[in-house]
Amino acid sequence: MPTGGSSRGTTVIWGDYGLRMKDHDRRVSADQLKTGFETIQKRLRGMKYKFYPRVAANIGVYTSGNEQRMGKGKGKFDYWAARVAVNRIIFELKGDLHEKVAREAFRLAAAKMPGLYEFVKKGDPPMVGLTKLQNGVTLESLKRARREVPLNSGNKTPPPPPQDSAPAQ
Repeated sequence: MPTGGSSRGTTVIWGDYGLRMKDHDRRVSADQLKTGFETIQKRLRGMKYKFYPRVAANIGVYTSGNEQRMGKGKGKFDYWAARVAVNRIIFELKGDLHEKVAREAFRLAAAKMPGLYEFVKKGDPPMVGLTKLQNGVTLESLKRARREVPLNSGNKTPPPPPQDSAPAQ
């Protein structure tokens, strides 16, 4: 039974609107992140807003040639990338923007980046995996066992019934 999971990074913190990865974990290159940022910048030109990138490309990707034999080292540096987990917020926007304008800017950016994305607002519930933490669902309730497991589950024989200490009359 998997017990891990984290809701960290799945809600809008600094801005009013955000772009959240929806399908599954993937590696996004720095060029793809930059293209998404430039697309948002182009759509919102002339408006007053503040942009918050929530993901940084901090992993170097090294490659060696296709027809190389095994061994001989790691290869040459190719590009920078970021590992983006499922339901992670990638970009945030804050400012004097209408929701439809921000939604359109994020839609254009998501079309140029790998994966599926969704538009979120400040105050939307956090996520753990593919589960929204709302309506009484908590991280602790997701981690607990679905059915109660007795402490002596390793014993084959059931425990004897409790006996009353009072004498029978």
